[in-house]
Amino acid sequence: MATAPGPRDTGAIAPSRERGDACPGTLRLHAADDGALARVRIPAGALTTGQALALWDAAQRLGDGSLHLTSRGNVQLRGLGEGCGRELADVLGAAGLLPSPRHERVRNVVASPLSGLDGRCGADVQPWARELDRLLCASEGATGLSGRFLFAFDDGRGDVAALGADVTVQAAGGAAAVLRLGADDTGVSVRGDDAARAVLLAAEAFLDAARDSGTRCWRVSELPGSTAELTIEVASRMAADGIRGTLVSTPPTTVGDPPPPGAVVGPGGRTTALSVVAPLGVLTGAQWRELAAVAEHDGNGELRLTPWRGVILPGVEDATALASAGLITSPASPWLGVGACIGRPGCAKSLADVRADAAKALGAGPASLPVYWSGCERRCGHPHGDWVDLVATADGYDISVHGERPCTGMPPSELAAIVAAARTSAVTR
Repeated sequence: MATAPGPRDTGAIAPSRERGDACPGTLRLHAADDGALARVRIPAGALTTGQALALWDAAQRLGDGSLHLTSRGNVQLRGLGEGCGRELADVLGAAGLLPSPRHERVRNVVASPLSGLDGRCGADVQPWARELDRLLCASEGATGLSGRFLFAFDDGRGDVAALGADVTVQAAGGAAAVLRLGADDTGVSVRGDDAARAVLLAAEAFLDAARDSGTRCWRVSELPGSTAELTIEVASRMAADGIRGTLVSTPPTTVGDPPPPGAVVGPGGRTTALSVVAPLGVLTGAQWRELAAVAEHDGNGELRLTPWRGVILPGVEDATALASAGLITSPASPWLGVGACIGRPGCAKSLADVRADAAKALGAGPASLPVYWSGCERRCGHPHGDWVDLVATADGYDISVHGERPCTGMPPSELAAIVAAARTSAVTR
């Protein structure tokens, strides 16, 4: 396994911002070229089949009919008509997807999606993540968080711990866990049963530190000074709240692999769930409805969305219906590891129809590195770690393996061979 890239805590340059956080949500829609966009937070990626069908209904009646998965395990509805905001809120609220209107954009919580299913790690962190969501929605102070602030609960396998969260809790064996802020080398050891309360205290400490700094910090990495000071403050607040915690040194995060598509094998070799991936992160209405039907009739009525634009179906064993629906159910699929932003015509800033270009350059099978197609230099939704980076420009595509010198100005007609080579080795220059 690799380790998460990037430097450890070295302080930060406080950002200069002239406007507030415009991150979209369910009640604050974003105006895109293909209509309004709503981002529905799904803490820990956990959906009941009833909630999944409510999202399907909203996409069919109010949007473009598709459901777009994000790199935080959330759902975006696109192509929403003008003036649909009230009806959308009513539909999602009735399904329990909008428990607190004032907190709906701050419910950014990811959790290891296979936790409790494959027996690889002892702690099931899904309940911890769901408890944090309850505490967030009851906290007046949490309303001050940015829609970009991210919480992660990792069961020890290192999958979501490597996603660059602002507050990460990682199971550490037995009943213990370690809370870490940003990329700080120092963490706080805490009992798993206290993890959600400790995380909320950490978020509140961040908000106080951001206010005291006189800057508009939205992420822990943006705080001026050392993050270690904030970690010490969090440990102090935990003690005052009756939570036992100990400052500990934490090594760089070991990066675990995301769930591969196919059967999830648990203890004793028994299939405990099915993992599927959406091509380019988009599910048609028919595919989404099929997912909900399979989860209801063959599984335990639950869907878990993953930060890698996939879905885990606990209790499901047979992939036949979902494969027939066009979903990725095997690691042999050439679509595995291929991602793209929305591109043209949905985004005014995009310089290319990146999804069409990605389909034309699709290889014959999977490769070692993921590839991500971006319509502009913002690289919205890009993966973490190393990836083959394609960015549309006015002259063609710039191509690089993350951190390497790019090829520049490549026309779409010449991309297939270059992308295939880049996904298996260094970029051909």
